[in-house]
Amino acid sequence: MRTADWTDSVSVLDRVTAVFEAFGEHDEGLGVSELARRANLPKSTVSRIAADLVTQRFLDRDGGKLYLGVRLFELAQGVEHPRRLRRVALPVMADLRDATGHTVSLAILEGAEVVCIAFVRGAEASTPPARIGGRLPAVSTALGTAILAFSPPEVVDRVVERALERRTSAHRVDAPALRRELAEVRRLGVAAEAGEGVPGRASAASPVLGHSGAPIAAIGVSGSDSDGFRDRVAPALRTAALTLGRRMTAEGLH
Repeated sequence: MRTADWTDSVSVLDRVTAVFEAFGEHDEGLGVSELARRANLPKSTVSRIAADLVTQRFLDRDGGKLYLGVRLFELAQGVEHPRRLRRVALPVMADLRDATGHTVSLAILEGAEVVCIAFVRGAEASTPPARIGGRLPAVSTALGTAILAFSPPEVVDRVVERALERRTSAHRVDAPALRRELAEVRRLGVAAEAGEGVPGRASAASPVLGHSGAPIAAIGVSGSDSDGFRDRVAPALRTAALTLGRRMTAEGLH
């Protein structure tokens, strides 16, 4: 239970969190006084916080009552999809880890980047390409090129354009070479890179396709940079991607 000492020591973020947590599942709206009582915060503090949250659409106001706002539900929808993807994917990812011994990652495309939403560590002490929620340039990763190879042309064009705009000496983008690489990935069903994402590490990835053939995500493995990495893991990787695509389609994920 929150005490008076707690209200004197907490940060602004703690206070905002306390306001959100004051709402119950079946509340039909709360006044500032009730919010303050439940959050164990001064009424004046809750009034100021609520005013800011209403402005940002995190709370809605109807007369003297406050409700959780539309923007919270919009943000929640963005979280729900990756959460469902992870739930369906983790058993398949564990099987792929067991089959290859390598760390397995799952990523989705967002803008010109891939976002890692799950990983399963392999037997070797390997580091995943990115932390959960971490972002990597789509054009320089196996996960990204696996998705782009099966994406509509307008998506590829947009990602390539943004990559060219943001190119650095460390990540130069050769658009014609990239398009040739994407064609090769479409032929093989597996993308690969060595040392671009993490020096000394090799990665391979396959797209997870929905019923329409559009990519939902990409599943990849990473290990020590060595010759023939893609060829060794490709059969297990393609099987995992196909299995996962069928399971995600059955779950209505697309």
